[in-house]
Amino acid sequence: MSKVSLDQVLPVPADVVWGVVGQFNGLPEWHPAVEKSEVSQEGGKRQRTLSLAGGAQIVENLETLDDGARCLDYSIVSAGPLPVTNYKSRIEVRPEGAGCRITWSSEFDAEGAPATDAEAAVRGIYEAGFQNLKTMFGAGGR
Repeated sequence: MSKVSLDQVLPVPADVVWGVVGQFNGLPEWHPAVEKSEVSQEGGKRQRTLSLAGGAQIVENLETLDDGARCLDYSIVSAGPLPVTNYKSRIEVRPEGAGCRITWSSEFDAEGAPATDAEAAVRGIYEAGFQNLKTMFGAGGR
């Protein structure tokens, strides 16, 4: 099983960042690779279908959403272009100093590619999202 976990410190309160990243259907608002997200109910779970730049789609289930703890857990049902299976992920926002720390982590099995390539693909997704959040919240470059 592969694991990827990245953190990003942002100079704004945790509740402000959670208001953006804590919306299960809100990825198009903050992740540059996601053009559209549509929510539906499937088998008693909330599910989102993400339409990506370039036309691919990823389908994900909401596992838990805890606004009090500012964490969201989801799993991938259909990975689209990602070389992963059994993917489970968490996004969590915690206060840190005058700002906050966002952590995006996952566990998954590589499928159709070496584990290092699958890990690099997932890491690239997280980095792109964090870079855009830094721009949105005035955290500057790198």
